Amino acid sequence: MTTPAIELRGLRKSYGDKVVLDGIDLTVAAGTVTALLGPNGAGKTTTVHILSTLLRPSAGTALVHGFDTVRDPDGVRAVIGLTGQFSAVDGLLTGEENLLLMARLRHLGAKRGAARVTELLEQFDLADAARKPLATYSGGMRRRLDLAMTLVTAPRVIFLDEPTTGLDPRSRRTMWDIVRGLVANGTTVLLTTQNLEEADALANQIAVLDGGRIVAAGTPDELKRLVPGGHLRLRFTDAATLDSASRLFGDSTRDDAGLELTVPSDGGVGALRAVLDRLDAARLEVADLSIHTPDLDDVFLALTGTTAPSGQVNQKGMTP
Repeated sequence: MTTPAIELRGLRKSYGDKVVLDGIDLTVAAGTVTALLGPNGAGKTTTVHILSTLLRPSAGTALVHGFDTVRDPDGVRAVIGLTGQFSAVDGLLTGEENLLLMARLRHLGAKRGAARVTELLEQFDLADAARKPLATYSGGMRRRLDLAMTLVTAPRVIFLDEPTTGLDPRSRRTMWDIVRGLVANGTTVLLTTQNLEEADALANQIAVLDGGRIVAAGTPDELKRLVPGGHLRLRFTDAATLDSASRLFGDSTRDDAGLELTVPSDGGVGALRAVLDRLDAARLEVADLSIHTPDLDDVFLALTGTTAPSGQVNQKGMTP
């Protein structure tokens, strides 16, 4: 069997009487994106800090490609990269100088380091600004440079802690495209985010943290099916067919003006098939059908009791 890129078992972290992580279990497959989603104080950044060997767990185990973060921290550090919540670039240097400095710190050697820096500048669309001072860089450019520095040694696992906080929509989507490209090449990404749109767009798996526990985990679609509110919207060509369908589905809601019927559903294939089978048996023809499932805002509210207005949780403060 393939070794998971990340494996957490019974992970706990506490500071005196304050429990930050309370027994987390999580498995992340190689070459995928997993998002840790949760309100401030849920334990997202603490999890990343333990996985990147910056913190020791109070109990439990954390493995990265089979390396134990406590017993073999050097093994873990050799396969990971970390981009924190705030930019770690040196404002007194140019973009190229920042990358060259990182290459020297990672002992790449002059020739190999220079080649890798050139490659990264092109990959992150920073070649034209490579020798310009960082004061001229936009927030999106600084964030791309920050991620490029993480990738100097091509790590197998990358931790992205709130990677697009403060970025404008265009810069945010540029970062998303970069992450997708990394994963397409086999890199594993674990990201923490409070941006629900980001989790929905990028993650193969989402783990929702609340109060130091994982309260739900699954694909975005699986999580959306956990909460009520899903429905099928059926549109018919005439009022008579709408009347017949309305009688067939007693718990439905009708829109006479639009000749539409809303039928509660979890959005799953089985529920859709059941509705279509009942319509077929009654010989009722549907002009149009659409599936509507709850979004991650609904999931977030249902699981954590915290509203996420406009697809994003309040970002004041830092997650422990």
